[in-house]
Amino acid sequence: MRPNFFHHLHPPTIPAEQARFRYTLGAGGLSVFLVLVLGVTGLLETFYYLPSLNEAAASVQIITCHVPFGGLIRNLHYWSGQLLLFTSGLHLLRVIFTGAYAAPRRFNYLLGLGAFLLLVLIDFTGYILRWDQDICWALVTGTNLLKTIPGVGNALYRLAVGGQNACQSALLRFYAWHLFGLTLPAAVLTIWHLFRVRRDGGIAAPPPKLRRSSERITRFELVRREVLAMLVAGTVLLILATFFPAPIAAPINSHPLPAEDARAPWFFLWIQQMLKWGSPLFWGVIVPAIFAGLFAGIPYLFAPPAPAERGAWFPASARSAQITAALLSLLILLLTLWSLAG
Repeated sequence: MRPNFFHHLHPPTIPAEQARFRYTLGAGGLSVFLVLVLGVTGLLETFYYLPSLNEAAASVQIITCHVPFGGLIRNLHYWSGQLLLFTSGLHLLRVIFTGAYAAPRRFNYLLGLGAFLLLVLIDFTGYILRWDQDICWALVTGTNLLKTIPGVGNALYRLAVGGQNACQSALLRFYAWHLFGLTLPAAVLTIWHLFRVRRDGGIAAPPPKLRRSSERITRFELVRREVLAMLVAGTVLLILATFFPAPIAAPINSHPLPAEDARAPWFFLWIQQMLKWGSPLFWGVIVPAIFAGLFAGIPYLFAPPAPAERGAWFPASARSAQITAALLSLLILLLTLWSLAG
């Protein structure tokens, strides 16, 4: 079979043992698929969305209720965004727990982590673009955290919001951040990340002499598996988009949501919970920055896995990195559940 463009995006062959679903979880490929769905559905939404203080929420209602297939497109956009955070986060943890961050892949690990953090911010700006009463608390609290940063806080706030009152001036600025300021850098990092994976020979594996099996699969088989995974993911997306509509509430300028009912988007609930404990600068900025710094430092702060243990889950020679990532992830999960319960 003669390879086409999509085949050439993959190495000619990869180790069969590391190509199994129970090793990769399909998280990286599914993340790429969800990015493509987000791009297409988001582009379609821009034809009807109006980034105006008085018309934004109404345009979302129009897209949902009056534009042919608009509700389906919006639901697909919403659910692909939520699932993308899950699959990309799972991919990040898989890389850590299999030791796939070891040299020469350390820089590529940072590219992937940077793309993931940008995806979180893109999801947040997309959440704000609904411009309904549910988003005002998260918008004001999130942007006010910028003011607490010594020295540059006010400048960062003006850069992010474009005015003094976030709920009166931030919409157009967040629209620009969502479409260009965050999405373009995320696209660059993602493409760069994929290029580095391809240049490094595909998925991480032990050196050839230390592998338990010499069996390999071709790029044709790999693409076949990826297409099958995309079909399954697409079916799940369609089911979610059909039976579980994206959230929508009254416009932001109608009647405000009571403060006790206000809630951040689910991926920031862990920070919302910590903000109840005291200083916004410490709990809302410094602690999350420490978490991100620890994740970024994993390839540099901890010993890499032994060459013979690469390409397997939980290599014994990299326990410290695994324990650190597990504790950070568990803490984020527990804080999120605590916030939901509260």
